[in-house]
Amino acid sequence: MRVQDWITLPLALIIGGCGNNDLSDLEVYAAQIKQRPPPPIDPVPEIALVEPFAYHPGQRRDPFVMDKETAAIIPMPQDPGGMAPDPKRPRQFLEHFALDGLLMRGSLQQDERIWALVYAKEDQTLHRVGIGDYLGQHHGRIIRVSEQRIDLIERVQDAAGRWMDRKASIALTQDAKRK
Repeated sequence: MRVQDWITLPLALIIGGCGNNDLSDLEVYAAQIKQRPPPPIDPVPEIALVEPFAYHPGQRRDPFVMDKETAAIIPMPQDPGGMAPDPKRPRQFLEHFALDGLLMRGSLQQDERIWALVYAKEDQTLHRVGIGDYLGQHHGRIIRVSEQRIDLIERVQDAAGRWMDRKASIALTQDAKRK
């Protein structure tokens, strides 16, 4: 006999000895478990009912408008950094659209200046924009235009009312790259 046979034969005997086709004891145990009554289910918790209140304004103040006394006590947020957008600046046309409603469709270069072609989904019009132009609803000013994307800085307020800059970009859309 070869060495492989000496190893294979005992392994076959060991594995063959493990096979027991009599599963009656396991079936009896499973039947016993199935016979047990299920545990009790916890009762549904009681929900406290809240009595509804119907608001009839009559002589009461509007709960969504601050009264003069409260307005005098609560300080209005200030802009210590001077970052608030200029309210007197005339808004450009593309500032009426959200950034996700604008698609970059391409770019063109004229002398040293590169322009981006932006498609507004809402009015279905193609617009030419460049560095310094504004777009989006958060006072977004374009700071860089490349063949692949438009980078801009948006001016937004945080929860405390302070103005801060936030970077955003619009990438060239995939369908425009294929054409």
